[in-house]
Amino acid sequence: MQFRNSTHLDSTRLEALFTRHTWPYRHDRLKVHVRPSRGADFSGSCFYADARIFVNLGPRNRYPYHAGTHLARARSNRTHWWRETYRLLLADAYQLALFVYLHELYHHLVKTAGRCPRRKEAMCDRFAAAALVDHFGARVVDSRGRPVARQQWDFQDVHAFVTAAPKTPATLWDLVEPRAPRPIPVTIVGVRTGTGHRQTVPGHRRQA
Repeated sequence: MQFRNSTHLDSTRLEALFTRHTWPYRHDRLKVHVRPSRGADFSGSCFYADARIFVNLGPRNRYPYHAGTHLARARSNRTHWWRETYRLLLADAYQLALFVYLHELYHHLVKTAGRCPRRKEAMCDRFAAAALVDHFGARVVDSRGRPVARQQWDFQDVHAFVTAAPKTPATLWDLVEPRAPRPIPVTIVGVRTGTGHRQTVPGHRRQA
């Protein structure tokens, strides 16, 4: 990932956050720029031709932040359709940046998976919101501030939809996100008896 940050947020933390939550999808071609928004609280854009993603954050935002989303199911009658605005409660600017990044990343994944990229805003929001809920405990509430049950908004298999998108090889991912230590059997020779016995001790994968 070619990463650039023009905000007051810590660049190392932001890049690590984005990279970690891009897995298992490839990010080596991505060009990501986090920058101050010119007016809106937040916005983002994705340019398919050169895999470029912009994350725009309002410098005057107050946190916790209630981000409006397209998570709710669309409803319709004979004349029109509508969707209730569910809000995602985000603790800080890093979580908001991650939400915008993952939303735009899903647009990129839809395109690289060979799917039609049109009208995917709700799926992008569900992809991003799931990560914030699962890893940071973010809450989803309705327009009245009442908690929304997970099954009310997380009803699509968004990963299955982009299963053809390029993945990061496991061997390369280990250099970025080392896995948990695994037991390595070793032989220890007794000092007094000279006899050998086998025991398991913690070991680590090699890290870059």
